[in-house]
Amino acid sequence: MTAPAFDLGLTGQRAVVTGAGRGIGLAITEGLLAAGALVVAGTKKRTEALDDLIEQGAELSVLELDLATPDGPGTLVNAAAEQLGGLDVLVNNVGAVRPRVDGFLATTDADWDWTFTINVMAAVRATRSALPHLLEAGDGRIVTVSSVNARLPDPLVIDYSAAKGALSNFCKALSKQVGPQGVRVNCVSPGPVETPLWQGSDGVAATVGARLGVDPGTVAATAAAAAATGRFTSPAEVADLVLFLASRRSGNITGADYLIDGGMTDVL
Repeated sequence: MTAPAFDLGLTGQRAVVTGAGRGIGLAITEGLLAAGALVVAGTKKRTEALDDLIEQGAELSVLELDLATPDGPGTLVNAAAEQLGGLDVLVNNVGAVRPRVDGFLATTDADWDWTFTINVMAAVRATRSALPHLLEAGDGRIVTVSSVNARLPDPLVIDYSAAKGALSNFCKALSKQVGPQGVRVNCVSPGPVETPLWQGSDGVAATVGARLGVDPGTVAATAAAAAATGRFTSPAEVADLVLFLASRRSGNITGADYLIDGGMTDVL
């Protein structure tokens, strides 16, 4: 006998995903669509992968805009709400990291501003615009992709670690305010993931490898070895967790921050 499918109850749900063009954001977008959601994907640059989904008949719209600008997140969210007739789910996924291979003293105010803008303020601004729509829906869900570095500060990514710590703190605080009004707010905090952010030509492994004079593959292997499982997480594995939190199946979970790091951190 075939086991019954695990229905997330996302059919017809209206969702917007930031940073959806590749990596984790693309996997989340694909997962939401497969679960029957209607999705608006925000990306700085339209990608072939997103266009392929549309050509395959997915209920997907793509908006190209810079989420690091003050108006970018709000423009995306408001356009999505207008197009979909409201919102049920916001996924704050956009983020970026630049390894500070020359140390803290070489990390300028402009570096800190850039890191906090893309990793914190983009989510704050998207959430501010989405919240009225989510409150109106009466059962809104916000899922934010943070990072293991929110709990595992690393001098190599000192500004990124601080920004992700602030992001997780923001989500926890907001969950306490809006939980009584029917909106749930949760975080997912991945360790190293098989994405261009880590393994691309200008990703963490390549940047650190160039600085140390070692092969990027060696850098990636060292990072993977820090996990109990000995490997990176896949984007699809992160997406599965995000989808559960974005669904009604996680109905009484809010204010949580789920690690998905292969046992890298010693958190009970």
